[in-house]
Formats: sequence, structure tokens, C-alpha cells
Amino acid sequence: MSTHIEAKKGEIAETVLLPGDPMRAKWIAETFFENPVCYNDVRGMLGYTGSYKGKRVSVQGTGMGIPSALIYCHELINDYGVKNLIRVGSTGSYQKEVKLRDIVIAMAASSTSGINNSRFINCDYSPTANFELFMDAVLYAKANNIPIKAGNVLSADEFYEDDFDSYKKWAEFGVLCVEMETAGLYTIAAKFNIKALSILTVSDSLVTQERTSADERESTFSTMIEIALSTL
Repeated sequence: MSTHIEAKKGEIAETVLLPGDPMRAKWIAETFFENPVCYNDVRGMLGYTGSYKGKRVSVQGTGMGIPSALIYCHELINDYGVKNLIRVGSTGSYQKEVKLRDIVIAMAASSTSGINNSRFINCDYSPTANFELFMDAVLYAKANNIPIKAGNVLSADEFYEDDFDSYKKWAEFGVLCVEMETAGLYTIAAKFNIKALSILTVSDSLVTQERTSADERESTFSTMIEIALSTL
């Protein structure tokens, strides 16, 4: 048992999917896992372990933003021996060609967060995906004719920004979309020498102003879950 996760040793698999929304964690477990068992509901942040095609796997909600996600990532790695962390989340498109419900696999994560400023003073650290997980996901998508986009994403600290058009500068430099956790995930994975990948589904577009509903974001992003589970 850790500070924020009440699971006993051995109750969490070595591979954990990480949705921000705990209700999405519940939906993933009930939809994709065989014999899912809830190991955590501390603070309502649900976690489950089950199996998928005979392989043991867990899913853990992390909340929104890098500070919240890092709490769960740190405890999963250090208290439960997790080796693979795969974020499955929603994202907002910064590019015209990145459309609603497209799948984006984050090769790297820029950030407006100050999470690494105290570690790398006057320098820029570049959080990047694990190559093996990245290639597993890409090859599965290709083999199953699932269109994907891959590239740089932005992990932002603010959901509601004062300057709505500030995204255009990031877009100009090729950033595909915005979310709130990947830079933190890739950094902590590098620190503790484990594997991490972020697979995202476009829930809205800052370019076209299109958006999905809250219900759709909770339960209809099945393709990215399929890709994530393929890494098992």
C-alpha cells in the first residue's frame, strides 16, 4: 500500500494504462479486461487489474495535469514495480490535418510546465517516448490499417488560457496537439529507467472549434485502447 494507492503488493501488473479520468479507467477495465478487480478507490481515483488475451494488465486513473499524474506514476514505479506506463488520453488538435477522433502517438512532449526547471537550470530537457513501445504501437496500427499521427505534443499547465490564439505559435513549429500529462510521464519514466508511451485521441480542435461530448471522451475512444493493449 502506498500513500495514494491502496493496492497490496502484487495486485498491480507490470504494464499499466493511464487515463486521466477515473471513470474512463472503469470503462476500460469493464470493456477490455477479463475478470477485472478494483484495487484502488482512494480519492475516487479508480484502479483495476485484469487480463487481456491472457496477459496481465492494469489501468489507473491519474487525474488532470502533471502534478497529479506524477503522484500516481511515482507510486506505481517505486511501490509496485511497474515497468511500462502507457497514457491513454484525450487531446486538442493544433493542426488542420489532425482531426476529431484521430489517434496521435507522442514521440516527444514540449511543455509550459516548470516541472524540469529545477532539475535542468538554464537548459531544456526533451521528454521522449520509449522507442520499443512506440514502434510496437506504430507497427500494430499499420498492420491493422489504423491511421495515426505521430510527433511532438504540448503538455500544458493551463486548460483555460488568457490568450486563446497562443496555440498558433506551437502549431507553427509543428506541435500536433495539446494535453496535460505526457511531458511529466516521459520525464519520470526516464528518471527511473522504465518504459512510457502516450497514445491520444483528438477530442476537440482549436483550429475548427469542433469537439466531442464528455460521454464520448469517457467511453468511445476504443481504438487507442486497442493500440495500447497491443504492446502487451
